[in-house]
Amino acid sequence: MIEFDEYRGKLNGLKPALDELGEALKLDGARRELEQLQAAQEQEGFWNDVQKAQQNQQRSKLLQGKIEKYARLCSAWDDLYTICEMAIEENDESMLGELTEGFAAFESELERTRLETLLTGEYDANNAILTLHPGAGGTEAQDWASMLYRMYTRWAERHGFKYTLLDWQDGDEAGIKSAAIKIEGENAYGYLKGEHGVHRLVRISPFDANARRQTSFAAVEVMPEITDTSEIELRDEDIKMDVYRSSGAGGQKVNKTSSAVRLTHLPTGIVVSSQVERSHFQNLENCREMLRAKLAEIKEREHLEKISDIKGVQMKIDFGSAIRSYVFMPYTLAKDARTGFENGNIEKVMDGDIDGFINAYLASKVQK
Repeated sequence: MIEFDEYRGKLNGLKPALDELGEALKLDGARRELEQLQAAQEQEGFWNDVQKAQQNQQRSKLLQGKIEKYARLCSAWDDLYTICEMAIEENDESMLGELTEGFAAFESELERTRLETLLTGEYDANNAILTLHPGAGGTEAQDWASMLYRMYTRWAERHGFKYTLLDWQDGDEAGIKSAAIKIEGENAYGYLKGEHGVHRLVRISPFDANARRQTSFAAVEVMPEITDTSEIELRDEDIKMDVYRSSGAGGQKVNKTSSAVRLTHLPTGIVVSSQVERSHFQNLENCREMLRAKLAEIKEREHLEKISDIKGVQMKIDFGSAIRSYVFMPYTLAKDARTGFENGNIEKVMDGDIDGFINAYLASKVQK
């Protein structure tokens, strides 16, 4: 019964961390705020202001989820400790498998929830908007950008997050020239903001007849969705709009008969575009959403107080600027240059298994 004694010791060792997590989550305040929000929902005329009502419900859902998640952790700890006590008392080893599996799940969820408490940035709780752009290298780089697109959409699916295509431009022969997606889920931006940067690929190019090893780059921009338009004001006089025909092969992702929209933010030179919707009015709304998100991300990243301080910057997509490398040949390894975290199972990584990189980045921010 030594194993059960060991697990009981491990559980006792994790109890202080569980208690500290409860304090960090500020659950008493969360419960009070939830009660106030729920009381407001019962007031007559609650839906008169639809935007305010929706914000109330979103906030209520977030608080409810936080409270229930911690309650599940406490319940899991109690259940695992009870298994240990019962097994030792009854000299029953049959529950060891259940205990081992349950402890691993509990430990993982405890660490994940602890990292969530680090997401205290202004926009961390928001949905995320990702844009992907290939670097120099033609078809090879464009194919790499599409591989990253797949990686992030698979990550979203793994977490039960919804994703919506905002823009898509086909590559010349394969891959994409650019794409933008919105990922909706609790703390989506907080989790994904560390993915912002240049991603480097090393592999034998399938587009090279001589089967030579090639290095390619693609840039990932991560921005928070801004639902309160008063936070980031877009003045009509600051925006230039161009309407044009959708380009590329199209396929299912692009409506070839629709009118694409490109917006240029004149004070900063920032450009966004959308061509996936059926009308230019819908594409225009996508563009405005992406532009607000981009301005908010730069404001937060550069620690600026005013949007007017933002200057348009171009991410350098080449050697020396990569945050992470993905090597397919001569060995397989994905390694983050900022944290040193690595994963040798490159296929799993490309299938959306990037939580290790995300958690390592969040943890590194605490240590600084």
